[in-house]
Amino acid sequence: MDELPIGRRVAYWRARRRMSQQVFADRLGKSKSWVDKVERGVRRLDKFSVVYEIADVLQLDVQLLLGKDPERRPDAINCIDQVEVEEIRAALERYDSISAFFDTTPNPQPLTEMKKAVSHAWLTFQHAKYGVLARALPKLLRDAQSADTAYAGSGDAHDAAHLLGQVYQIASSSLRKLGEHELAWLAADRSIAVSQRAGDPLLAGIATHRVGSALLALGRARPALEVNVNIANRLAPGGTNESTPARLSVYGMLLLQGAMASARIGDGATVRDLLNGAEEAAAEMGADHNHYWTCFGPTNVKLHRAAAAVELGEGRAAVEVHENIDQAGFNSLLPERRAHHMLDIARGFAQMGDVEKASEMLLEGDRLAPSEIRCRPIAHEVMSDVLRRTRGTPPPAVAELAEHMGVGV
Repeated sequence: MDELPIGRRVAYWRARRRMSQQVFADRLGKSKSWVDKVERGVRRLDKFSVVYEIADVLQLDVQLLLGKDPERRPDAINCIDQVEVEEIRAALERYDSISAFFDTTPNPQPLTEMKKAVSHAWLTFQHAKYGVLARALPKLLRDAQSADTAYAGSGDAHDAAHLLGQVYQIASSSLRKLGEHELAWLAADRSIAVSQRAGDPLLAGIATHRVGSALLALGRARPALEVNVNIANRLAPGGTNESTPARLSVYGMLLLQGAMASARIGDGATVRDLLNGAEEAAAEMGADHNHYWTCFGPTNVKLHRAAAAVELGEGRAAVEVHENIDQAGFNSLLPERRAHHMLDIARGFAQMGDVEKASEMLLEGDRLAPSEIRCRPIAHEVMSDVLRRTRGTPPPAVAELAEHMGVGV
């Protein structure tokens, strides 16, 4: 992209924004002929004021139009922008299932292809490539919705609903990470309804975990606690509920999310009870596994124990947990989990007043999964706090990361 003439870059991003030349010209106050000449290189863009106007219309960092190294401005590349948010919103607002009543026949993807696409999306999320995922989600949502509608009433209906439920969960988790909490709640709520049609109580259980996460992000800690604990009790191993690794994983994640909600309320006793319950489930698992894309196991429980301590304002306790985590188990986790933990520990060190160590954790998290640090609003808050409390000029590496994040030094 960098080696292309600026006119070609304008054409590329205009197409990415799904604007015709006429619409683009109207928003710029130019003629369609002017746009066409710019994109073909016949007319030069030699005024910075015009370049900035174009970047503004395209909702784009001007550095991309100028051909600057994208690694220097990853917030514009790897994160989500408002155009992509609106595309995801539009996909979530579709009600294709109603179309069956009006004899509209969708053209679905084969379920084998859909399964590959959904698995790829999960891995993209768990590797914290949020920008890539945000650009893929609208089409994935539309494809999954069409498949769910097309296969309704057939022998593949449950599989199609299962895939759509997963896609809603992927959307919810990604949107929550990027600060779009209302949409995250909507997607998670949709996943619960679809999961029930899929006939899979564990899928519905992990969808409940996504709802709890979204509610917590919206500041609704008590409802988040109630919904997680309620469903965890129903799915608890024992009696007629077989103690399978998949069930233990979903049950354990519901307890962990309940612990995070309890921490937000300030209920330390309930935090300990729920974490201990999750720890027992993890011990029965023996190791961390990715059933239902949970990454649940003994190491993940410790990461949540540290995160809950941070939420309770007990930064030193969080750091102590961090220092006693088995390194081999930690290294086996996927990048999103590890970088998320580094962000939590950065917050813990900041609570202790150790901004140097907080900076080191942010840098380590950025090394593991840049988007987890550069794209998340909470990471920006931590970096702002670190910079504000740093005496003198921050170290070059910290200043560079702050620049990448768009946080003023």
